[in-house]
Amino acid sequence: MNERNFEAFNLSDEISRALGVLKYKTPTEVQSVVIPRAMESQDLVVTSQTGSGKTAAFGLPICEKIQWEEKLPQALILTPTRELAVQVRDDMTNFGRFKRIKAVALYGKEPFAKQKEELTQKTHVVVGTPGRVLDHLERDTLVLDDIKYLILDEADEMLNMGFITKVEKIIKKLPSDRVTMVFSATMPNKVETLCQKYMNNPMNIEIDTTGNTTSATEHRVIELEEAGKIAILKSLTVVENPDSCIIFCKTKEHVETVFNELEQANYSCEKLHGGLEQDDRFAVMDGFKMGNFRYLIATDVAARGIDIDNVTLIINYDVPLEKESYVHRTGRTGRAGNKGKAITFATPYEEKFLRAIERYIGFEIPRMEIPKHHEVAKAKAAFDEKISGRRVVRNNKTARINQDIMKLHFSGGKKKKIRAVDFVGTIAKIPGVTAEDIGIITIQDNLSYVDILNGKGSVVLQAMENTTIKGKKLKVSEAIK
Repeated sequence: MNERNFEAFNLSDEISRALGVLKYKTPTEVQSVVIPRAMESQDLVVTSQTGSGKTAAFGLPICEKIQWEEKLPQALILTPTRELAVQVRDDMTNFGRFKRIKAVALYGKEPFAKQKEELTQKTHVVVGTPGRVLDHLERDTLVLDDIKYLILDEADEMLNMGFITKVEKIIKKLPSDRVTMVFSATMPNKVETLCQKYMNNPMNIEIDTTGNTTSATEHRVIELEEAGKIAILKSLTVVENPDSCIIFCKTKEHVETVFNELEQANYSCEKLHGGLEQDDRFAVMDGFKMGNFRYLIATDVAARGIDIDNVTLIINYDVPLEKESYVHRTGRTGRAGNKGKAITFATPYEEKFLRAIERYIGFEIPRMEIPKHHEVAKAKAAFDEKISGRRVVRNNKTARINQDIMKLHFSGGKKKKIRAVDFVGTIAKIPGVTAEDIGIITIQDNLSYVDILNGKGSVVLQAMENTTIKGKKLKVSEAIK
């Protein structure tokens, strides 16, 4: 099956409206194959390239089937990294925006108490890393008794990072009659074993396997010595002159070295590795997605959660030591029908790792020569013009869907015995406003937040300045997003 548009899936008006705002027009192959089967509540094992559109493949059916009225989470999505958890949370929120679906991300290095408070609100979808999800389960701050959908996203990477024991502990706490879907760029034996153990007669779907990635991505290797890497990197970026480039390094020390060299050469660049504070990592990720800088120098932590369709060049400054990492790294380019290029630097010491990668992906990666001086000189003017030119800010999906939404802050919550139904009943009485204009409502002890949809935020804000809720006068203001 290869549906030509999303209308063929008979999605609800709310989900279809969100897709329109997000500018989702033509389903990718994985979406065309997976969505109809997921809508039929079929267990699925999907082997699909990074960047193939799999989040929408499982996210749209889940958002379609979620019952808004239910208080406990109905879907659990496990991811290997915090970055991917946040990205998937944002995607699920965007898909379900007009259905008022609430998605929560649970991950480490964020205050546990903050997440605990968030889980006291009505939550439809929980997205998280195995360690933090298990922490919440063991402390009874997360109840998964009503889970109907379990998604293991990037399953190979999750198990490769040593999460298998935690994943199994979580699975054993879930209802047995759930639907389970496993998505993975590769399918090692340990993933297959997990599927056989915990899934109900799953359908296996294989899309965009490693052997045919060359149709979208041009793969090349430059053989060199370690001492010459920085100079060759600079020459290569001048000749290639990419609009958007990720440079992968195997250690944070290499990231720091490359970043310092490129920054001193006035490259528009940032760095990303596990040694940075979590907030800084998220800020760098967001900046790269928005096109605020062209070069991201990163460890493999960045191979998860970067949802960008137009990364034009991947440079493996170091050969990845694990063959699966090559697939995940290079999956950052050649996405959504765009062409991409992946160039790997290989020293004599790294040749054995390179050969293992070539056996794994099923083809020998062509070698290319180090850029010659005259090639660099010829390309330098165009490179300098792009470096000094104005960067084009990319269209952000979340910003698009939020443009007609205003979040209002109210100075009262649970301690004043105010409930979500009180906000809905009061706001829906404002002339020109209906319940359909009210989005996600979050009620805390002493304050509350209400999303107002469809560009009616100003109308509601003005009206609520002189209106009581449950007989109580609350201060209202536009919340700082």
